[in-house]
Amino acid sequence: QVPLVESGGGLVQAGGSLRLSCAGSERTFSAYAMGWFRQAPGKERQFVAAIRPSGAGTTLADSVKGRFTISRDNAKNTLFLQMNSLKPEDTAVYYCAASGYYPSRSSNEYAYWGRGTQVTVSS
Repeated sequence: QVPLVESGGGLVQAGGSLRLSCAGSERTFSAYAMGWFRQAPGKERQFVAAIRPSGAGTTLADSVKGRFTISRDNAKNTLFLQMNSLKPEDTAVYYCAASGYYPSRSSNEYAYWGRGTQVTVSS
C-alpha cells in the first residue's frame, strides 16, 4: 500500500493558478513514478502529467503543456502540480497516483491512488 493524500484544490477564476500537493508514505514514495490524472463529470479519467521516481524526467498531456508543471520532493514525500493560466475546461477532480512504470499515460499502470481534490475554474 502507498497511501496518497491530495490537497490544494479549490475554486479559482480563469487565468488564475493553483498548486496541488500529494503526500505519500515515507517508506516507498521515492521508489515510484508518480502521476496526476483528472476526471470531469461524465467523462473518463484523463492523464495530466507524470514524473520519474528521481524527478529527473517529466511527461505532460498536450492540453496542459506550457501551463502545468509536475515536480516532486522525495525528501518530503510530496508530489506537486503547479497549474497556471487555468481554463474552465480544467475543472475536474484531480488524482495523484503511483506507478512502477515511466512514462505511463494509462491509468491501468498506476497501482495506488489518492481520493482526489476538486478543482473548479470559473469563467
